[in-house]
Amino acid sequence: MAVDDALRLRVLLLLATARDAELTRELLAKEGIDADICADGVQLADALARGAGAVLVAEEMLGPGGAMNVLAHALERQPRWSDLPVLLFTKGGADSLAVGDAVAALGNVTLLERPLRVAALVSTVRTALRARRRQYEIEDQLHQLEQVRIAEATAARRKDEFLAMLGHELRNPLAPVRNALYVLSLDDSDPQRRAELRTMMERQVNHMVRLVDDLLEASRLSRGMITLHREPLDLRQALQAGLEQSRPLIEAGRHQVRMALPDAPLPIDADPVRIAQVFGNLLNNAAKYGNPGGQIVVTARRDGAWACVSVEDDGTGIAADDLAHVFDLFVQGPQDNEATQEGMGIGLALVRNLLDLHGGDVTAHSDGRGTGARFEVRLPLANVTQLSAAATQKPSTLTDMRVLVVDDNVDAATSMAMVVDLLGAERQVAHDGAAALQAIAKFQPHVVLLDIGMPGMDGYEVARQARAMPQNAGLVLVAVTGWSQKVDRQRSRDAGIDHHFPKPVDVSKLTALLEDTVSTAQVR
Repeated sequence: MAVDDALRLRVLLLLATARDAELTRELLAKEGIDADICADGVQLADALARGAGAVLVAEEMLGPGGAMNVLAHALERQPRWSDLPVLLFTKGGADSLAVGDAVAALGNVTLLERPLRVAALVSTVRTALRARRRQYEIEDQLHQLEQVRIAEATAARRKDEFLAMLGHELRNPLAPVRNALYVLSLDDSDPQRRAELRTMMERQVNHMVRLVDDLLEASRLSRGMITLHREPLDLRQALQAGLEQSRPLIEAGRHQVRMALPDAPLPIDADPVRIAQVFGNLLNNAAKYGNPGGQIVVTARRDGAWACVSVEDDGTGIAADDLAHVFDLFVQGPQDNEATQEGMGIGLALVRNLLDLHGGDVTAHSDGRGTGARFEVRLPLANVTQLSAAATQKPSTLTDMRVLVVDDNVDAATSMAMVVDLLGAERQVAHDGAAALQAIAKFQPHVVLLDIGMPGMDGYEVARQARAMPQNAGLVLVAVTGWSQKVDRQRSRDAGIDHHFPKPVDVSKLTALLEDTVSTAQVR
């Protein structure tokens, strides 16, 4: 028996004489029942604090300074599941005033009138201890239920934190996209401006796509399992992308941003979207807590094997007691101006988590309130040759390929057809299942980009019927669909679809697939 269990199931003895106590202890020991002797109320109080299965006390020991007050106080403090058995040796049943008071005050009292047979005493003690064991079982069950409740509350909190984080992060890329569309609606005559806005919107849409992907993987993210899509990247580009994300807040606060970047690249192996989030959030934080019309300074430099970035503002600063908590979730700075009212206090927590995933770190520095703040980021540098190779990649052309685009959404089909045109492939478009089967028979495409969720004949049925035709043995079927769960991918495989891409499709991955189709001689 463990030490704690021995204490929890022992019988505490407070009897009239030391001889009575010793004889009773020996008698119970012969029956396998552990008992400890208490000389007075002080010892009883100490023993009760360490644990007991039952108390066996003589009526004579209930008087002033004795067991009555000790037991009453102990029972008042016991948890709700506990009902400590008290076995009371009496001279004449419940006739005495002391015994009557004990029964009224102590609750779970069993009277043992002397003289008492040994068998009756042992039986009574065993019954009390069995009841006490059941109480401990109830305690264990309550503890387990509490652990389950805590686990459920933690899971719910993590889900809420994730959804709050998602809503917070979606606002950043939406702002520049809306601004770009507004500019284009007023005047789209400048080719250079169109190109800049197109590049900006592409980057922001990619950002939103990744966040939506995270929403579909909420269960993994709630356990901190964010997947990075690394590639060679110049850190200076990530800083520019972060500046673009935070520009609405910067302009709202009339801040001046000064960037001091090195002439040479700072190559890192990183997820471009996530690293842009890091610096976008740091700049957002500087804009929120910087003085209106003040200055934000961003510097980047190489330090041995590390790339180091500093983001500094001249605003409200951080109190010494708060520095250790600025990266905790939902922690907000002082609400000193209107700009600081937005946000859920998750931006800096996200910064720290994303940098941890990249093998980097972030620290906060401030001399106190009103002195501004500086955040310093470190990221490991990558091989510069990888960055050069990535920068020289060129878009591919597929002049010998025929591609059929099938989608009931006219805008989706038209935009995908434009992508295929730019890749150099010959293409046709169909907007329903029947038209798709006719086009497969007449156009004889090498690849079909097939929407799944079409009314009437869905993409799965189109694939099954196409596969039933011997002349389509070499046809490559690619699902391009909003249905992208595990069960949807399995249904694609069962229908004879070769590849499954979630919408919006990653054009680089689609291009690689088409190039592979050409290189493996699947083109007829």
